Amino acid sequence: MASDNETAVVTVKHNTEQTRFEIWVGDEMAGFTEYRPRPELRAFVHTEVQDKFGGRGLAMQVIREALDATRNENQRLLPYCPAVQKFLAKNPDYVAMVPEERRAEFDL
Repeated sequence: MASDNETAVVTVKHNTEQTRFEIWVGDEMAGFTEYRPRPELRAFVHTEVQDKFGGRGLAMQVIREALDATRNENQRLLPYCPAVQKFLAKNPDYVAMVPEERRAEFDL
């Protein structure tokens, strides 16, 4: 039988006050990807998911939604977070969001 947190609705919320995108499973925050705002870009610095929510792809989901929101706001990104770098390696269509002159810094 599935537990409540396996069947709960998953949502991503932009918490601008804490400069992070949060992923919620039902009414519990399962994880987040944090950024530092800069003029015309966001520097993503850290992503984490609680252990009890691990193995469900939630980190990649919150990163995807965070990068989509960043792109929709005409912002660029700097992927300091290793999880964001891994996401970019698997989803090269997002690499164009990294300023061209900074891509080598992130092996892109």
